[in-house]
Amino acid sequence: MTVLETERLSLRKLTVDDAEFILALLNEPSFLRYIGDKKVRNLDDARQYILNGPVGSYERHGFGLNCVELRESHTPIGMCGLLKREELPDPDIGFALLPDFWSKGFAFEAAAAVLKDARERLQIQRILAITSLDNNASIGLLQRLGFSFDEVVQLAPDREPLRLFSSEK
Repeated sequence: MTVLETERLSLRKLTVDDAEFILALLNEPSFLRYIGDKKVRNLDDARQYILNGPVGSYERHGFGLNCVELRESHTPIGMCGLLKREELPDPDIGFALLPDFWSKGFAFEAAAAVLKDARERLQIQRILAITSLDNNASIGLLQRLGFSFDEVVQLAPDREPLRLFSSEK
């Protein structure tokens, strides 16, 4: 089911049929470095990740991470959407693309569509974003999307410090 469309992309809800793609994406070295190890090692783990993460979020919050596909070919290239973390007061935007699709404007296009939908359809006033301290590509993207740096936060004592950004309507 398509949630959003842009000039080049379709964003749709993730399903267990996306397990193979999710297994590949979550084990990309860049995903592991900048987002973290989600302990997804096989197709069963990927299905559980999809059900417990994105699908659970759709049911609880009415939003979640979406599969980002090339509109023409329906090739999955990444995911982008809103998350609601207990540790943060407002929803935050998340995005990750396979490296072959970096530096082509796809992340900006997907994230801009998610932000527009969040403000117009979901009526969310304030949206947050978190990045690793050294994830300069994501930091630059967030700034281009209109986010401003707030502070360095640590979501849990055993977790790495992160940069927190916000964007208000």
